[in-house]
Amino acid sequence: MDKFALPQTGKPGPGPVSELVFACTDENSRIYKGLARGSTGLAALGWFKHSIPAQLSRSFSSPQVFAVCLPSSSTVPGVALFNSQGPYYFSPRKIEISKSLIYTNLISGPVGSDTVIHYYYKSPEYYLGLTSFKVNKRVVPLNQTLLTIDELGKGGTKLSTSTPYTMLQTSIYNSLVDAFVKESAALNLTTNIPVEPFSMEPFSICFNVEKIRITRLGPFVPTIDLVLGNNNNNKVVWRIYGSNSMARVQNLGFDGWCLAFLDGGLNPSTSIVIGGHQLEDNLLEFDLERGRLGFSSSLLGYDTNCASFDFKSTRN
Repeated sequence: MDKFALPQTGKPGPGPVSELVFACTDENSRIYKGLARGSTGLAALGWFKHSIPAQLSRSFSSPQVFAVCLPSSSTVPGVALFNSQGPYYFSPRKIEISKSLIYTNLISGPVGSDTVIHYYYKSPEYYLGLTSFKVNKRVVPLNQTLLTIDELGKGGTKLSTSTPYTMLQTSIYNSLVDAFVKESAALNLTTNIPVEPFSMEPFSICFNVEKIRITRLGPFVPTIDLVLGNNNNNKVVWRIYGSNSMARVQNLGFDGWCLAFLDGGLNPSTSIVIGGHQLEDNLLEFDLERGRLGFSSSLLGYDTNCASFDFKSTRN
């Protein structure tokens, strides 16, 4: 018999979970394909009845709300909070982030999309109503039909912590890259596109490290905005700064910063998959009771990060 234990951040709960469904597999299982090196398992956080948030919610008769904050380094911890709607305190200034969250609708996954076992089940993935991209606040032209989910479950935008970098359908990727290069030139940043044998695969747009100024929000490059709908049919913006849009690459004598968005192909099942790198040091609150996602944008803008979650203050 295995035991499942989590520290408490608020008032003591009603007691331990008596039954928790989980599964074991070997290290050669396909579930590990594409995961970060050193991964030893998966925590099921999806929108289905056997996810950890759903099981804990049933056990404690509490709202199905959880928060996740991924660290930007494998050497420091992140945090996941279950049955919690805040407060979320972060050191060193004990700033309370829940008051600063911006909310957008969560879209129930389409039937059959990314569901391997039973095609007729709804996808447990979290989809967002992304309506456009902006680079340096300028709208990027896109094929809008790719942003909607069709009757076969194709298209749209979803979140994926198991996808390392955001994947974009080819035409979306090309439009974003063109806009980013143009806006970078306006900041006097000249791209360096490496050639063999100095290819920066999988990245195609890079800048020499000495050309990039570093700020508290990461490399000083054009911002990328995800424009999303919210519960009031208004538009909200999830701003991506250099810390989440760029990746440091050092290879065969090349040292630079590369745009950390990838070409997902001409016909992917999901047009836009927002990956783990773009989620790092962002607090995400999944409120499944209200069908909404709360996001902070980069915590670096508050002079803190995911590794600085303050459990002590949250317990008070």
